[in-house]
Amino acid sequence: MLKLSPGSRGFFVTGSDTGVGKTWISCQLIQQLKKSVPSLKVRKPVESGCARQPDNQLLPADGMQLFSANDCRESLQLVTPYRFEAALAPDLAARREHQQILLDQLEQAVNLEVNREDFLLVEGAGGFYSPIAQDGLNADLARRLKLDVIIVTEDRLGAINQSLLTIRAVESERLNISMLILNQNRAGDSVATDNLSALREKITYPVYSCAFMGSLPPLALAELSL
Repeated sequence: MLKLSPGSRGFFVTGSDTGVGKTWISCQLIQQLKKSVPSLKVRKPVESGCARQPDNQLLPADGMQLFSANDCRESLQLVTPYRFEAALAPDLAARREHQQILLDQLEQAVNLEVNREDFLLVEGAGGFYSPIAQDGLNADLARRLKLDVIIVTEDRLGAINQSLLTIRAVESERLNISMLILNQNRAGDSVATDNLSALREKITYPVYSCAFMGSLPPLALAELSL
């Protein structure tokens, strides 16, 4: 049974690298969580690489997926308030638009209209040690939010090294790791590497695998609560 660490209000979804499928996994988690917790709030507070619409608004593709997965219960502005067009790290994308994004802004955005009884799922931007603001990394935001960490790694050759490095990084920040999820972005890789078995032998944290173009297996979330 998955349990939150003392003081945690939910999960911070991070990656061992960029492009490992955090949003796909986050949506799978949302589908399971909303059946188990009375009030789920989802956030991806900053997203770069957003497409500019005819009305000049920026559309956050990842934020839209999270918004839809949670049945559009909140406004898209609450889910992803900070959006930038350049496909760069958020701090660099903001500078290109002559703006700045700070950790204080992201922390406030995550907590906006979140009550004590709400369960939070927050998706970061890039890997755990990727910059997410001018003055901090994803690691810094996760620490400020006091959320348990879910690590997503692409299930391919090299996944064991990336997973273990990311685990060491999260542990060094004194954050609780709830689980590690191997995401099969490409067909056949999991059969060739068998990273799932190897990681289960090497770490004590729960390790799950998401099949290529499939869904997460049922997680032990039935009694998960704040």
